[in-house]
Amino acid sequence: MDHPLAPELEMTVNLAEAFAGHALETRDEDLTEEAITQAKVFILDTLGVGIAGSSAFAADKVIDAGKGWGAGAEATLWGRAAKVPAGIAAMANAFQVHCQEYDCVHEGAVLHPMATLLPAALAFAERQGGISGRALLTACAVGVNVSAGLGIASRAPMRFFRPATAGGFGATAAVGRLMGLSRATLVQAFGLQYAQTSGTLQPHGEGSAALPLQVGLNSRAGLQSCDLAARGMPGTIGTFEGPYGYFPLQEGTWDLAETRAALKGGRWMIAELSHKPYPAGRATHGGVEGLMLLMQGLTPDMVESVTITGPPVTARLCSRPDVADPTSNYAQLCMAFVGAKVIQHGFIDLAHYRGAALTDPLTHEIAKRIRMVSDGGSDPNALVPVSLELRLKTGEVRHWRCEQMLASPSRRLTREQHLTKFRRCWDFAAEPLGEAARDALIAMVDTLETLDDLRAMTALLRPGTH
Repeated sequence: MDHPLAPELEMTVNLAEAFAGHALETRDEDLTEEAITQAKVFILDTLGVGIAGSSAFAADKVIDAGKGWGAGAEATLWGRAAKVPAGIAAMANAFQVHCQEYDCVHEGAVLHPMATLLPAALAFAERQGGISGRALLTACAVGVNVSAGLGIASRAPMRFFRPATAGGFGATAAVGRLMGLSRATLVQAFGLQYAQTSGTLQPHGEGSAALPLQVGLNSRAGLQSCDLAARGMPGTIGTFEGPYGYFPLQEGTWDLAETRAALKGGRWMIAELSHKPYPAGRATHGGVEGLMLLMQGLTPDMVESVTITGPPVTARLCSRPDVADPTSNYAQLCMAFVGAKVIQHGFIDLAHYRGAALTDPLTHEIAKRIRMVSDGGSDPNALVPVSLELRLKTGEVRHWRCEQMLASPSRRLTREQHLTKFRRCWDFAAEPLGEAARDALIAMVDTLETLDDLRAMTALLRPGTH
């Protein structure tokens, strides 16, 4: 394990320095073709789930509160006509991206890196003007390497909410690059980000909308950290490995060998992201896929019981008991609820977390037959393998197992599956955006490296602009 730094001279080669050098010194041409391709895929995917989140529970509350914190029309609220100050846009849009558990994930890092990063980067790009699509692609790539680099270094069970905590440093790296900060200034910005880092797992366990709010707060903090550092505000230097730094306090046990190698060796973790094909916690996805396959030809009344077995983190995150009147945030992370919807309908959809669908008596009756358990494995971050046992009332037992979940890098969605998800998300915009803008956005992201100013893209996220 890398130990907290003591000698002052070692502070010049610590992780904050390495991250800053990577974020600022990477050239656009250093990105591989695969990194560019996947960056485009997950930029579009993140915009889509953020637009869907504009009509989700509590999005109005976040925006209404934010509007009282300042005035100005700097950046777009995705899925709405209004524009607000950049920091408020970053916070609200990041909340919207993660509030339905539908955003992309780096499985090895147990992290949703784009939820925190992209809203901050686009808010700055709108405020600044003249930021190109090529610049955004590289900023996203280096930002994901920073946040996922923190995640893959952890060697302990997650005790803070990494999409918020680690994700905020990825947002800082991306904005710092777009802002053109010096290396020394970006190191200070990381320290200022650490001063604002929030991300307890308590709202995850309770199923509270405070969970995606933490993603929003850290996205806004990434923009604020760079603004403060650019004006000479000092942060900290030993942000990650110092005695009271990120790793000792928030991760506990860590090893930086893989992270440092990734920064030096041209590994682009944005090319390792997984889609979420289903709107639910990633830890439920093995169970969802298995049920969709095993339930073919069956009806709900034929099912006696379902047992879903996975690594310890899957049970920690999603084995919560079903409750009769769940919040949408609770239901999205409840394997029993999600599995019941699949048994009942053959699939899980965004609409299943809204209105009467949350309290449907049949859903909760079916949920009583489903349990999720740990396989007792030793890897605190593993999400696979997942196995499923479905027992029928006739005595028949059906089995299914996956070693890699659907939409992971080894089982990618097809382009049409990716676009089908995006189009479905588009339909949930708080204020209808129209098919013309939707199709124009797809085409623009496909050729993002040719776009001179990202404001042409964000304009498509507001109604009445195409």
